[in-house]
Amino acid sequence: MLILECPCCGVKAEETEFHAGGEAHLKRFGPGSSESDFHDYLFMRENPRGVHLERWRHVNGCGKWFHAARCTATLEVFGTYPAQTTEPPKRIRDAISAKRPGWTWRGLA
Repeated sequence: MLILECPCCGVKAEETEFHAGGEAHLKRFGPGSSESDFHDYLFMRENPRGVHLERWRHVNGCGKWFHAARCTATLEVFGTYPAQTTEPPKRIRDAISAKRPGWTWRGLA
């Protein structure tokens, strides 16, 4: 079971209090984008074994969206941060790198 901390209201709880919303930091395309760009946005997702950045919503609490960095193989949570950020904070990147040497954030696709 995952234990997540909502960075918006500070509540630390089991994953059942939250709802997963898929991959974080996706590049969104606006009006005038190509069919291919829209298709890729809807259907082409990373599904790595290892570190994954995800969107979560605190459904049984404040209702706000946030991001979580976790390992899909071990369920280890490296940290959470507000959804309004465009990249994982340095403290979370450092926490991941300390446990997974050689890991780098690839940024927006």
